[in-house]
Amino acid sequence: MTRKERYEKVIEYFQENMPVAETELHYNNPYELIVATILSAQCTDKRVNMITPSFFERYPSPQVLAEAQQEAVFEVIKSCSYPNNKAKNLVGMAKGVMERFGGEIPSDLKELQTLPGVGRKTANVVASVAFNTAAIAVDTHVYRVARRIGLSHNAKTPLETEKQLMKNIPQELWAVAHHWLILHGRYTCLARSPKCSTCGISEWCKEFSKTK
Repeated sequence: MTRKERYEKVIEYFQENMPVAETELHYNNPYELIVATILSAQCTDKRVNMITPSFFERYPSPQVLAEAQQEAVFEVIKSCSYPNNKAKNLVGMAKGVMERFGGEIPSDLKELQTLPGVGRKTANVVASVAFNTAAIAVDTHVYRVARRIGLSHNAKTPLETEKQLMKNIPQELWAVAHHWLILHGRYTCLARSPKCSTCGISEWCKEFSKTK
């Protein structure tokens, strides 16, 4: 099977079986999404969604968060992974938004990445989900699933994976494809014990073919 054929089959499967694929983070606006996405690094969306209601009640806007003490933010988010670093980044992000972007979360990928705690993956999530920008965010799930299925070829970094996915997936599907791969990795193509017996795309999976 060629890579082109594999892409066609996988895309066709997801279009039929997962036509609606969205982030599982709870948010109401770009500010809430960027906060939730920063918190989600190496942390489950379920845990983040438990933290954010009280966080947004206390820090409802970049203006309020920019004035917060890092220690106080830490107390609100301490049940997530790396709370010290994330508290520092969240306050820094809010200050950057206030100082450079007039209190509005920027939609531009490069501008987003100038904010503390916002790497390429987070910027792609915010740009695609909040602003409908064509982008593919590569997190650990996307990176793993793309390699296993055979969508990425010898990609050693998330950026290489992102470039290969963008090259082979139609641009109008980039945003939803990001969620297809995340959700597939979260619930089916698990890191340690992938559920190959119930996987709908195992027929075209490069890794699964090795077990036959």
